[in-house]
Amino acid sequence: MMAALCPAAVIVLMDLYEIRGGRLGVITEEAEHQELSRGSTAMEPYSVVPDRGGRSARDVSTFQRFSVDTNESLRFEPCDGSSPSPTGAEDGHDDDDVFQEGETETIRDRLQGKVAEMESFAGHLEEIFLTVEENFGRREQHLEQHYNDVLQTLSQRYDERAAGLEQEKKGKLEALYNQLLACGQAMDASKELIETAQEIYRSQDKRIFLKTVMPAIKRIEEFAKEEMDLTLATCLEFNTPLADLSDVKTMMDSINVVPAPSAPVINPQISNSATQTSLRVCWSLFSDDTVEYYELYYRPVLEDTPADSTCAPHVGKVKVKETHCTVTDLLPNAQYELWVTATNTTGISPASEKALYMTVPSPPVIKQRECTSCPEAALVRWDSGNTNPVDSYTVELSEMGTDGTQSGVTESIVAVPTCQCLIQLQTGRRYLISVRAVNVGGPSDRSEVITVSTTGTFFYLLEDSAHPCLSISEDGFTIFYGDEELPISAMALEDYTFTRCVAVLGDLIPVRGRHYWEVEVDDGTEFRIGVAYEDTERNSYLGANTTSWCMRHILTPSRHKYEFLHNGWSPDLRITVNPVRIGVALDYDRGTLSFFNVDLEQHLHTFHCQFQNYVHPCFGLDNPGALTVHNGIEAPEYAFI
Repeated sequence: MMAALCPAAVIVLMDLYEIRGGRLGVITEEAEHQELSRGSTAMEPYSVVPDRGGRSARDVSTFQRFSVDTNESLRFEPCDGSSPSPTGAEDGHDDDDVFQEGETETIRDRLQGKVAEMESFAGHLEEIFLTVEENFGRREQHLEQHYNDVLQTLSQRYDERAAGLEQEKKGKLEALYNQLLACGQAMDASKELIETAQEIYRSQDKRIFLKTVMPAIKRIEEFAKEEMDLTLATCLEFNTPLADLSDVKTMMDSINVVPAPSAPVINPQISNSATQTSLRVCWSLFSDDTVEYYELYYRPVLEDTPADSTCAPHVGKVKVKETHCTVTDLLPNAQYELWVTATNTTGISPASEKALYMTVPSPPVIKQRECTSCPEAALVRWDSGNTNPVDSYTVELSEMGTDGTQSGVTESIVAVPTCQCLIQLQTGRRYLISVRAVNVGGPSDRSEVITVSTTGTFFYLLEDSAHPCLSISEDGFTIFYGDEELPISAMALEDYTFTRCVAVLGDLIPVRGRHYWEVEVDDGTEFRIGVAYEDTERNSYLGANTTSWCMRHILTPSRHKYEFLHNGWSPDLRITVNPVRIGVALDYDRGTLSFFNVDLEQHLHTFHCQFQNYVHPCFGLDNPGALTVHNGIEAPEYAFI
């Protein structure tokens, strides 16, 4: 079809738009003859009736264009507004009408569009041709299989009948042979009696005659009493039962009915096609297969499935009529194996190939005691809450209003690969933050929402780093050093735990910029406060190595002594007023760590160091007492002057 239409369309296109001297040339008689000779039933020929001016009606005929109807047949329509005026006097032009350039472009675009439509239609026909070829091949294979089954069934019936006839013949011959043997034995017995009687009759000895004649007579009488069956023991004709070929007839009839369906094909899982407890499964089937219903089978994929089949996962089944189904009552974040069969009046199709689908994960669990924040960012940590791994996580945050409710649009940070995320925020705001786990099935429900403030730097104390003699309050901000001595057996020391210095670390501060917190102590407590790298030695004192900086308070008989230690060295400083509330200001960018007497707004000391890594706040007690950390507060103006 394409080979017949496209050249014609090209000829019409070239002839219609051959412009000579600014005028549209008339279609040549040769081109018209070519079009008419092609035998196209859809093309209407141009009229060739002369008009009053001597011109042929073809000069004033209506131009035609190709179009494809909804039933995919070709037709021609007149192009609106493309007919020239019958006479040149009405519009003031010459006999040959002159088309404006815009009209010419419009007609050309329409023809080009129709050519494109025909090309598309030809491509569609080619696809249909391939589909017909494929369906024909499958039907031919189906027919051949049916006839092979019929021939095989008939061959089996022939073998069964032949074996039956052979067995019947054998039985008849055995019966006749046995009867023949019985007749022969009777004849031998009668012959023997006759010969015996003749010998007795010829005997000359009367004494022997009298002795033998009576037994012989008795034997003859007994033999005469025996009745011989002289009828045939078997029928000479063979039984000819009617063959039951009903199943063969059914097989022959099935050739003319709908074949059993082919195996369906389960589509791969798409995003957002699952919930925590359900899966939406779709599949497809060949277009020419007739199906009454489908059966979808599913079972969970377990990592440690025992070899004993009795302990295999339960297989569920759903019966539907559509090519899609939603399976419910499933486990969250679990992998399921699914397959489907199609059934019609002829039979059941083979099972499709097994596909793997995933339900949506359970919501993550935010570890609030391990979340930190500062004026410019927040570090949120969580547990997956799922046995199977997830693809990624999505962190959602929205700003809180002054009344404690959500205000503004919720923002999302997608494709977070691990169970923590550093979020850039605006200073002096409060945010509601939640996390979703995402796999191929879609996102989970939201986790519990936590509130994060960016007024100041906020962190918790890391209990797993605390010396065994330290106790941490329930809120996680006060440490206690008791008077009692713990036995060595009760001091379960680990690599991450302080062993010599009675100290504890705070959460890592992983955001560059300015950070501020305060520490409250009493006069009778010896303490160490400052910062330390994550790899600071746990069997060393704070400030006695190159990985920690701290302010130390020592009680002497004469006075309170304060040291600002780094690598075991401290400048000689004297503080006259003992600070009860100490402010700590960390500035990563400037490389400074400063200490202040908050009550007096007095600067005590500043370390100058370009921190190569992020640091932890650190706190230690050198004698029994208590220390309270105040964080999440706004830094005073004097802290970073």
